[in-house]
Amino acid sequence: MDLRRLSSFLAVVEEEHFGRAATRLFLSPAAVTQHVQQLERELGARLLDRGHGPVRPTAAGRRLVSHARTLLAAANAAAQDVAEAALEASAAPATAARGLRVGVMGHGSAEVTPAAVNAFRRARPDVPLRLVELNFTEHCSALREDRVDVAFVRPAIQREGIEVDILTTEQRIVAVSARSPLADAAREGLRVADIIDLPYLRLPRHTPRPFSEYLYFGEGERRGLDCAMNPHDVLTSVSAGRGAGSGLKSFARYYPWPGTVYVPVLDAPHAHSVLATRSGDPNPEVRIFRALTVALARELGPAVAR
Repeated sequence: MDLRRLSSFLAVVEEEHFGRAATRLFLSPAAVTQHVQQLERELGARLLDRGHGPVRPTAAGRRLVSHARTLLAAANAAAQDVAEAALEASAAPATAARGLRVGVMGHGSAEVTPAAVNAFRRARPDVPLRLVELNFTEHCSALREDRVDVAFVRPAIQREGIEVDILTTEQRIVAVSARSPLADAAREGLRVADIIDLPYLRLPRHTPRPFSEYLYFGEGERRGLDCAMNPHDVLTSVSAGRGAGSGLKSFARYYPWPGTVYVPVLDAPHAHSVLATRSGDPNPEVRIFRALTVALARELGPAVAR
């Protein structure tokens, strides 16, 4: 599959216009049109609806968009990798032997996380990939201590030497015992004023401030009886009526738990999950994984947030 044709197709989809796509790609409109037509012939399907208004992808075109972004992202990362290979020759044996270590806090970035892991394994089948479970205190420490190469964490963080790519933006929820009076609001939701004084589970003292502010909605002061380091700790205590927890909306899909109810928080600011990496990491596998993940998040992120 010709990457130039994919690039032209994707540009038309994003610009919704052949002329604007051509300008963006520094090509003539005729060349862009030809690329799309060649791609349609190759795939045996009409990819774009060319009406009088904005150009829209067909059902087949919408399916191709996700693949096109992933393929182009992988190709760009591979090109950069090859261009820098001479500079990294001395480090290559150690990098290849270690492979890629992917840190995941809780459920990571929901559906984006397994999609990115699987895409990387398909793109780099010879590179070992290891998943590393991270607890609530390890936003940056696992990266800084070289225990992982990339990390799916939340919320968005700002730390020197750490770069983040926002992957999902989601509504906040609280986890309460099914016996709590607030459990009846699982359908209609509550407001921050209703849940701010819940006895949220305690965190270890060395937990980074961004996560504690995220968990407690920045203001909550009451604390539950137990200390939590991971989702299992949270849900075990919540179901027993020993405290409350909070998270992103996708948390409820990944952790259905007997005796626990998830209640939407209607007026809380939406929060992010991110992919964190070390700034300027020379490992080419990190660049490839990052490019694939960001491309997939553009497609899956809106669906995750629903």
